[in-house]
Amino acid sequence: MDDHTLARYLATAAGELLLGLRRDHRESSGAELGEEGDRQANTLLLKALAEHRPEDAVRSEESDDVTSASGSGRLWIIDPLDGTREYRDRARNDWAVHVGLAENGTLVAGAVAVPAIGRTFATDRPEPLAAAASHSRPRVAVSRSHRPAVVDALAEKMAVELIPMGSAGVKAIAVLTGAVDAYIHAGGQYEWDSAAPVAVLAAAGAHASRIDGSPLIYGNPTPDLPDLLICRPELKEEMLAGLAAVATSEIGGADAG
Repeated sequence: MDDHTLARYLATAAGELLLGLRRDHRESSGAELGEEGDRQANTLLLKALAEHRPEDAVRSEESDDVTSASGSGRLWIIDPLDGTREYRDRARNDWAVHVGLAENGTLVAGAVAVPAIGRTFATDRPEPLAAAASHSRPRVAVSRSHRPAVVDALAEKMAVELIPMGSAGVKAIAVLTGAVDAYIHAGGQYEWDSAAPVAVLAAAGAHASRIDGSPLIYGNPTPDLPDLLICRPELKEEMLAGLAAVATSEIGGADAG
């Protein structure tokens, strides 16, 4: 199977495993369930990639480092369970599985499974962005538990509505489905948080970049990729301008102090 189809297959398979684990271990505590979910989904994905793409490197949130590669520049970037906290709460559906592929720093394939709603979004069959909804102000997805200060500062400068959501993948997919218009994060993320979602959203026609507008590059010496903007293309300039204004005001405040 090609890379796009493989990404979908792997994300879906890991999601089904996680659903089964959640269903069959009702007596496990939240922490135990989350740890076991991370471990089993990671094992499944690493084993499958070793079988289907033995020459490619892999970077996973649940493994120590990138596996050895043949120098092809191909790197699978996976988050076996994006939103472990949400997964541990059996009443929550906002968790995901990420499987992305970068080649020489650029994303070329990806899939985001949202198992609790029975859907996988992938680059093999890109879904178009949902039609823009009629809202008086753009809706911006932000983290429930790690809300970055930059979005609060942005809300002071722009008329935006902040919508708290769970995992990074779910927030990105909310842009695709039209539940929100943008997703902004700053202050700490890693390549596995955004690789697969960015691949899927870019294939759908969304804008994706760092919050300063610079490109997202994957396969760096360390997995840190601390900030992210995903938005509808017609909001790109407005969002980047607002974020630039926030950055300028923060610099000015620091100098004044």
